[in-house]
Amino acid sequence: MAGPRIALLGFSIECNRFAAPATKADFTSRCYLEGAAIVADARSPAPRALAEMPGFVADMDAAGPWQPVPILLAMAEPNGPVDAGFFAEMMAIWRRGLEAAKGRVDAVYCVMHGAGLTTVDLDPEGTLQALIREILGDIPLVCSYDLHANVSDRMVATTDAFVGYRTNPHLDMRERGAESAQLLRRLLAGERFVRAFRRLPIVAPTVSQLTAQGPYAEVIDLGQALAAKDARIANVSVMGGFAYGDTPFNGMAVIVTATDAAVAEALADTLAKAAWERRRRFVANLTSLEDAVRLAKDSPTPLAFADVADNPGGGGHGNTTWILEAFHKAGVEGALIGMMLDAPLAIEAHGLGVGARFTARFNRDSTPGDPFRRPFAAEAVVRAVSDGNVTGRRGIYAGTAMTLGRTVCLQIGGLSVVVVEGRAQCADPVFFEHLGLDIGKARCIVVKSRGHFRGGFDEFFHHEQIVEVDCPGLTSPVLSRFPWKDLPRPLLPIDPEAHWP
Repeated sequence: MAGPRIALLGFSIECNRFAAPATKADFTSRCYLEGAAIVADARSPAPRALAEMPGFVADMDAAGPWQPVPILLAMAEPNGPVDAGFFAEMMAIWRRGLEAAKGRVDAVYCVMHGAGLTTVDLDPEGTLQALIREILGDIPLVCSYDLHANVSDRMVATTDAFVGYRTNPHLDMRERGAESAQLLRRLLAGERFVRAFRRLPIVAPTVSQLTAQGPYAEVIDLGQALAAKDARIANVSVMGGFAYGDTPFNGMAVIVTATDAAVAEALADTLAKAAWERRRRFVANLTSLEDAVRLAKDSPTPLAFADVADNPGGGGHGNTTWILEAFHKAGVEGALIGMMLDAPLAIEAHGLGVGARFTARFNRDSTPGDPFRRPFAAEAVVRAVSDGNVTGRRGIYAGTAMTLGRTVCLQIGGLSVVVVEGRAQCADPVFFEHLGLDIGKARCIVVKSRGHFRGGFDEFFHHEQIVEVDCPGLTSPVLSRFPWKDLPRPLLPIDPEAHWP
């Protein structure tokens, strides 16, 4: 086979500084692929990897002959900082693979997240990109990133093309992988890109980073509209950032990749100014738990309640019980709640089997003094069980093979509660549906998710039917509640005195 030889690798995890460290098991249970397994997975009908690598491989396959040189692709659900020893183990694998590829590859594609951490490194993506440059030198390198990336100077400096998601919920991952392939082929054909980079003192609460409407959507749309008018612009990425990473380079960022430096700088300035003009709108508007209970009981239309402060998709535990307990106490009927991450309870109920009646004890293994893992107990009936092996149907997980571990539906009064052994945010209807639950007939649902559920449940709930609830948790959008260490203060919305430029 002829064609360009492309090294493939990646490191993708969103890390919450305040969550417990992520281990090797968090990656191997989600997506940890070495060598040829990366390409085989990308070409499979239900990949384990999120869609960037499948999109890249499919676009390269469609363009003509090429030779993939796959090394290591490691992805995990959002979590705490990655254990430094395990990251060093992965770095050794990447180093060996890159050294073996030296002189044998023409370019590199790297799937990144951009909001990674390790227990000793605040910029692991920059560390990996620097390793690529150290070993392979000045060959074409394209990296794709989640739009929640906390962008370091090193990340921008060491890639030739910076490709960020444009949608939140993330529904364009496959397209960004394909775009990365197209930009890489342009580089291989002899084009050269420059990048312009602006970082703003805005750490936008995650709930203010939607791309269907709101200030963030307006800036992204402006960037795409202006880029479409100038062929010298190769890519425009407006990165919302991830507050809970708590790094010195947190802050909304604009990166423009272009063939002309002056054009790139001018557009980066325009978009940074547009974001700054909207700075007062990057705030969280949440509903109190008391009001959420009232709505769950009285609303004439079905509602989706988002437990945004306990989002596993942002490093949350997925097991806080404030909404569950309040809805149960108030006698809410016809509600689906998912997914509670409680391995001991899921294993116990799974073993008891369908029809069993027992006392469901949530967070039985909580540590005294843990502010979020509050125990809760109630009488329950096991309504359904599964092995938790599902394929996503809609949104961020569409077409992706997911492993939830032992999974059960518990009937607790008028609440149908999905409890899982493994960790994932409730962003896809299939997590309810594979247990026989009918979302369309529910009075309301509660999801442990910040925003990705919008891309999965939009066939049931419009924007006006979504209620973001203010409860305690590791991913609370109320940023004043966290003991920040490394944020580059002052920043909006935490510090009203923040200014720019």
